[in-house]
Amino acid sequence: MAVDATHPASAGEAAAATPGRVTKRRVRTRAKLLDAAFDVFAAKGFGRVSIEEVCEAAGYSRGAFYSNFATLDELFFALYRQRADVIAEQVAGALALDGPDLDVPAAVDRVTEVLLLDLDWLLVKTDFLVHAARDPEIARTLLEHRSRLRGAIAERLGRAQGHTALPAVFGGADGAAHAVIAAYDGVTTQLLLDKDVERARAWLGQLLTALLTEGARTDTGH
Repeated sequence: MAVDATHPASAGEAAAATPGRVTKRRVRTRAKLLDAAFDVFAAKGFGRVSIEEVCEAAGYSRGAFYSNFATLDELFFALYRQRADVIAEQVAGALALDGPDLDVPAAVDRVTEVLLLDLDWLLVKTDFLVHAARDPEIARTLLEHRSRLRGAIAERLGRAQGHTALPAVFGGADGAAHAVIAAYDGVTTQLLLDKDVERARAWLGQLLTALLTEGARTDTGH
């Protein structure tokens, strides 16, 4: 990952970034840095923020930053893991309530009701997506992180396949999970522009229900 070009780490700071013993104090420091970075990224945009600004917002020194993160890219991925884990838990929890069968419309309603649709996070994520698109190494890492959410959805859809038909055009649960993520990406792009969260939830629900049921009905002759 690229080091912050404006404020490169010294040899001592880079060494301090090596993971050490995790203490309660270090956990608190890391959490405050993540919270502060999120606020600064949302206000100014990723790529327009320096490590010093994150440290100032959190009330820590550069040494505290480098004891937890080597770069702003690494800090962003920690934020991304937090949000991806929340979304994966929300999706998995909503889909798990049906048991082995999957009532797709009801499951979609539950998912869209609880799904994290935070405008500030979408702004930060979109800024970082543009940043990653210009750096193949960062793009690969971002793709790996995105695959975790897709994997959680595919796993649940896969367990339901013996009981609930999925549209054959997807070629299985992984393809269906790709379609779900694509629908989410499209709806959240619109949400960035019109800022209408409730409309986004409703549209996402309609889109996911159509994706996961209409083709299946045609395939089974219903």
